[in-house]
Amino acid sequence: MKKVFALLVMGGLVSLVACGPSEEEQKKMEEEAAAQVEEMMKGLEEEIDNATAEMEEAVEEVDSTMTEEAATEEAPKEEAH
Repeated sequence: MKKVFALLVMGGLVSLVACGPSEEEQKKMEEEAAAQVEEMMKGLEEEIDNATAEMEEAVEEVDSTMTEEAATEEAPKEEAH
């Protein structure tokens, strides 16, 4: 009798698992997934904006340094002539 009961319980569990989530649960899971994706994309956009701003600052710094070096190199040459 115990074996028959165990087989029935196992069969019942397998049938419940095979059914999967209800339509309502599936919709809720999709909405949560979409919200998580949106949050991650927002974070990525912020990181891209920050990285872009840092790169622009670095480029401006290099440009100003190169301009200063070019000015100091040209000045002595003009005085020698």
